[in-house]
Amino acid sequence: MNASPPALDSVDTDLSVSAPSPSPSSSAEPVNFLRAVLALGVGGFAIGTGEFVIMGLLPEVAKDIDVSIPQAGHVISAYALGVVIGAPVLAVLAAGWRRRALLIALMAVFAAGNFASAAAPTYLLLNLLRFATGLPHGTYFGVAALVAATLAPPGRRARAVGLVMLGLTGATLVGVPIAAWLGQLFGWRAAFVFVGVIALVAIVLLRRDVPDLAAPAGASPWRELGALKRKQVWFTLGIGAIGFGGMFSVFSYIKPTLIEVAGLPLGGVPLVLALFGLGMVTGNLVGARLADKSLMRTIGGLLVYAAVVLALFTFAAHNVYTAAFNVFLIGTTVAIGPALQIRLMDVAGDAQTLAAALNHSAFNMANALGAWLGGVAIAAGLGWTSTGWVGALLALAGMGVFGWAVASARADARQPAAVAC
Repeated sequence: MNASPPALDSVDTDLSVSAPSPSPSSSAEPVNFLRAVLALGVGGFAIGTGEFVIMGLLPEVAKDIDVSIPQAGHVISAYALGVVIGAPVLAVLAAGWRRRALLIALMAVFAAGNFASAAAPTYLLLNLLRFATGLPHGTYFGVAALVAATLAPPGRRARAVGLVMLGLTGATLVGVPIAAWLGQLFGWRAAFVFVGVIALVAIVLLRRDVPDLAAPAGASPWRELGALKRKQVWFTLGIGAIGFGGMFSVFSYIKPTLIEVAGLPLGGVPLVLALFGLGMVTGNLVGARLADKSLMRTIGGLLVYAAVVLALFTFAAHNVYTAAFNVFLIGTTVAIGPALQIRLMDVAGDAQTLAAALNHSAFNMANALGAWLGGVAIAAGLGWTSTGWVGALLALAGMGVFGWAVASARADARQPAAVAC
């Protein structure tokens, strides 16, 4: 019996239930693969724009529907709650659907939700509609990631998933500024109309360019629920929900921090936010490439990187230029997204749809956790820059969950060997 522990990456490949091998569709011409991923990415672009644009239009929303700005902020929470609830529920209920039909249906619900939000006459109805609009978010990204990974050439699954998520990160750089500009020029309702139009374009592209893949053989709601019995699924979700919260602890309060601490003029805030979006795009592309080379080392390494970058924000925030560069670096921590998505596919066995969708529930929980803890630190009188330390601690806590996951997988691997001896 060999007593030496397996290499870090062997934990991922040898001890997890491997994802099903790609279907024959993966041999399609590269141009078809790229067109399919582009169509999936446009859907992600629509969702990313719709999720984040409201954050820059809260004063306009509050004035129009006659509520305070904090009350208007509840529409953000309503959307996030829709994501958290909708991801597992829709993934389970639609387990047997053909993939293209499911993606189109999810995008149609998203489009309808945005058009309806644009026409919402009251505060209560707007919150209900934002909740409904968030329902397809997680399931769309989970199924889109599975389709992209299935169509990807060998050894490029993470990069394929990264290209789909590029739509989400690219929205922060391009879609959100355009929608916000439209909202300020024509009213906040125009921003939601713009998002709905993008969603309709995505439906056309999905119908035209995404292959009509069937659900896995034997797919059913009960089989999808089996993902919840797997320890490594929960470990991976925990890494995302805790370790990724650090980014949100800083970003949620980035505007007042830049103005009050760094002395950035109000007019310079959009430029720094654009740097954050550029960092997200860069991190998404680089992280996907690293994940294809060494999945587990990428996850562990990026958690350490996030802890360092977030801790540095406490010091960098006192100067406009160092603060701006650090905000770019914080944006790059989104690099862990494709890696966690692939990890969930690998450890979920034959229940991949639910596991992949839950990844986005975990990220929205990270959003809520990071923003809440950052607010607690500020309210306790620790200062605006304390969010950096909060973020670093969350990244280290995520590293602890990651270490626990690796140790658990190694222990499980030794058990059969011990029985054989």
